[in-house]
Amino acid sequence: MTQRSSSRAMTRLLAATLVITPLLAACGGGAGVKKDTRYVARDVNTLYRAAQDRLDQGNYRIAAALFDEVERQHPYSPWARRAQLMSSFSYYMDREYTPAIESAQRFLAIHPGNKDAAYAYYLIGLSYYEQISDVTRDQKITQQASNALGEVIRRYPDSRYAADARLKVDLVQDHLAGKEMEIGRFYQRSSNWLAASIRFREVTQKFQTTSHTAEALYRLTECYLALGIPEEAKKSAAVLGANYPGTKWYDRAYKLMQKHAPTA
Repeated sequence: MTQRSSSRAMTRLLAATLVITPLLAACGGGAGVKKDTRYVARDVNTLYRAAQDRLDQGNYRIAAALFDEVERQHPYSPWARRAQLMSSFSYYMDREYTPAIESAQRFLAIHPGNKDAAYAYYLIGLSYYEQISDVTRDQKITQQASNALGEVIRRYPDSRYAADARLKVDLVQDHLAGKEMEIGRFYQRSSNWLAASIRFREVTQKFQTTSHTAEALYRLTECYLALGIPEEAKKSAAVLGANYPGTKWYDRAYKLMQKHAPTA
């Protein structure tokens, strides 16, 4: 199972805890509600039941619209609050991430201290996470995912959502580091050594635990030698040797220093 399919399975499981069985059992009249009548005024039990039925059937878009109707038609009902969160979940499952985020944010704005607030923050983080593109594109969404998942960890460190958020933050950080490396290598190919060194140094300082750190230290060694500052190159190579002694990057850095700055 991939990381993202695993996330969706976990989110679906957690959302199941939001279903209120007594409410659904209170009225069976919504089971046959047709999707083209979802805007007809109905009592809250019938409307919520119709939304849940559509969700159970995998008709996520219709479910989201029906949950939105619960909130619109019965804004002062205790089920309007729950419908907001279920709407966000339905949009998320339908891969409509912008309305998923908006629904969760509206829930948090109105009910910041609710017991399900942690799940709302988690949904926001997942909705950004699912939109992360490859490293050749703008990484604004990636940064938003990092921020949102970090909020889950900061606010609810002991919650069941925090462990998954921590795992995803590590992957997001690796993605952001990869973007810095891609830009740094571009500058390096253009012989813009100073700009390249700034990007590689960013990786070694901000993304130390990612898979890109060893290469970044090697690239820094290259850049500093090209800039004519062998002492800085020596420092980068030394850090590389201390932390990644058996890697190809240290082997290359060692040979590079022996060739271009043996006395540094």
